[in-house]
Amino acid sequence: MNNFTHFDEQGRAVMVGVGEKTETRRVAIAAGRIAMQAATFAMIRDGAAKKGDVLGVARLAGIMASKRTADLIPLCHPIALTKVTVDFTLDETANAIDCSAMAETVGRTGVEMEALTAASIALLTIYDMCKAVDRGMVIESVRLLEKLGGKSGHWKA
Repeated sequence: MNNFTHFDEQGRAVMVGVGEKTETRRVAIAAGRIAMQAATFAMIRDGAAKKGDVLGVARLAGIMASKRTADLIPLCHPIALTKVTVDFTLDETANAIDCSAMAETVGRTGVEMEALTAASIALLTIYDMCKAVDRGMVIESVRLLEKLGGKSGHWKA
């Protein structure tokens, strides 16, 4: 089990010690997509959803969720985020919305989980706001695209 940082030699779950690490600027970018029926896509694009501004609410939900990541993922360190962004790109040909989330901190541990949480919750919020008209929406391809900072340096998918 010693290849996994969240387990000790006996296989017990542990929170990784980061006290000895150097504080550096850390950035992570995550993405995902939600595909839907053409009518649902048009409703979101045109701002015609009964619940209001779907993408505005989803953006706010993603940002708020990133700040609660340590409450959701048991061994995740609570960190002070210095910046979080959530952006959407509309794909007219696929009737899909792409979400990109960026999280940033200056600290001793990375922000990959915060970026992934922001993207996931933003997409789930779109689903929640539109499920009354389209229960068949598909959330897919949630993944880390890039991370910068820390001992492991720069990684890009």
